[in-house]
Amino acid sequence: MHIFKDTHYDFLRWRWYAIGLSALIVVAGVVMIATKGLNKGVEFAGGTVVIERFEQAVSIQQVRTALEPAFPGVNIQSYGDPSLRQFMIRVPEVGAESGALLGAKADAIEAALKQSNIGTFKREATEIVGPAVGAELTTRGIWATVLSLAGILAYISFRFQLSFAIGAVVATVHDLLVTFAFLAFFGYDLTLNVIAALLTITGFSTNDTIVIFDRVRENLRSMRRDSLDTVINVAINQTLGRTIITSGTALLSSLALFFFGGDVLHGFAFTMVVGIIAGTYSTVFSAAAIVSFWRGSTTRAASHAPASTPAPAPQQPQRKQKPQKKARAS
Repeated sequence: MHIFKDTHYDFLRWRWYAIGLSALIVVAGVVMIATKGLNKGVEFAGGTVVIERFEQAVSIQQVRTALEPAFPGVNIQSYGDPSLRQFMIRVPEVGAESGALLGAKADAIEAALKQSNIGTFKREATEIVGPAVGAELTTRGIWATVLSLAGILAYISFRFQLSFAIGAVVATVHDLLVTFAFLAFFGYDLTLNVIAALLTITGFSTNDTIVIFDRVRENLRSMRRDSLDTVINVAINQTLGRTIITSGTALLSSLALFFFGGDVLHGFAFTMVVGIIAGTYSTVFSAAAIVSFWRGSTTRAASHAPASTPAPAPQQPQRKQKPQKKARAS
């Protein structure tokens, strides 16, 4: 299936604009996280999460007013379908992590709600994670991301060249930073589902990048007289249809999860949507631009192509000369 035929877009022409846009998003995300912090899910921060369903209409402010005196810093969000009148209540501390007192904090939350007389309610679910477990999950999540990037760097360095590996890793780090920035912008919690989405994005973006790099390597052999920028642009145009089809299909699936997957998958789907868009963007602009900067944009492709020994020229068979007859003496 061909969406684009014989395209000649100059993608590297816009690399500086793309890098500037990426830098702006990343810096804004870093400032946002540094000032307001990145919301951590109960899996990482540790705490107690209780989902309560009220029989009558209750606002978030009423629930917060009822719980704030006993639980400073309580986080309250509307949960699920608004018509169900469900609220997710999260407090950062937990009670005892063993024995019968494991759910003491959840019982204290319900006791505070009953004292406020804001209405009748019913507990739908409870989740409790201790701080030790949260710290361990944080460490494992960081190590999983670091090891995946190290594996990508080692594989592409072995399969291609170091400049290609650097470009792929920089593009992947770019995708992660942009995704973290949007998580901070929209106030999503960093949960295990989000970590799973981040690792999925890492593999997805790397796969797209390797497809383009493989075409670049092939073109380096056949386009020896062209500059490296020309070779890269041709490779991106040749794989453009495949990139659009693959990324578009994954994006549609993630959008379906985002709109119809429910609150449990909402953070995962949002991370996937942002990551797929950022990954496709970085594959076309960032990864190729890094290779161009690393190896020199005006360098001839022949200097990067694998050397080949020229075949010896075929020898022409030599004709035998006839012996000349001696002139007769007169």
